[in-house]
This record gives sequence, structure tokens and C-alpha cells, in this order.
Amino acid sequence: QVQVVESGGGSVQPGGSLRLSCAASGSVFRIDAAGWYRQGPGKQRELVAAFTSGGTTNYADSVKGRFIISRDSAEKSVFLQMNSLKPEDTAVYYCNVDIVTNWYSTLDAWGQGTLVTVSS
Repeated sequence: QVQVVESGGGSVQPGGSLRLSCAASGSVFRIDAAGWYRQGPGKQRELVAAFTSGGTTNYADSVKGRFIISRDSAEKSVFLQMNSLKPEDTAVYYCNVDIVTNWYSTLDAWGQGTLVTVSS
């Protein structure tokens, strides 16, 4: 069994920073690939940042130069460093991970979401 838990959301003023974390636990060998998505009020869920199993990173144009996706050396946690936050970054942020389990099977899992509010 695998659990994916996000943390780090909160309220911040425009121009501020937050760091989101996404931790996979249970029968996890490693996170192979991951993406951070967000869904703002009245909007569809969109991909914000991702990295592939080959190490390639991709960012939405709206966050390029401000957000950085990374993972820890144990390859069981993923992070999203968000800088120079804007009100339009307000959304519920979700992580999606492709996991290699301890039995070397693969599965896709979502976190429960964490709310980021950017407001003065």
C-alpha cells in the first residue's frame, strides 16, 4: 500500500515564497516521475511543473523562472519551491507521482491537495 501526503500550503503575500512537499510512504522503492498540478477557483486543473524518469523538467509558461520542482536523494519526496508568488497562483496544488514499488511494479498516485492563497 502507498500513501502520498502533501504539505506546505498556506497564505502568503504577493512576492512571497512557499515550499510544497509531497511524501510517498509505504511500499515505495522510489518516485520515478512526478508532477505538480493546481486547480484555481472556477478553473480546470493544470500542470504546473513536472520531471520525467529521464530527469527532464517542464514548467508551465506562467511559472517559469519562479517555480522549481525537485526531489530528495532518497527519491521518495518531491518538492515545489514557489517564489515571487502572485495572486493568480492561488489554487489547490496536487502532486501526482509515478511510483516504483518494493516489488518493482509501478503505480500512479495523487496527493490530497494543499491550498495556496496569495493575497495582500
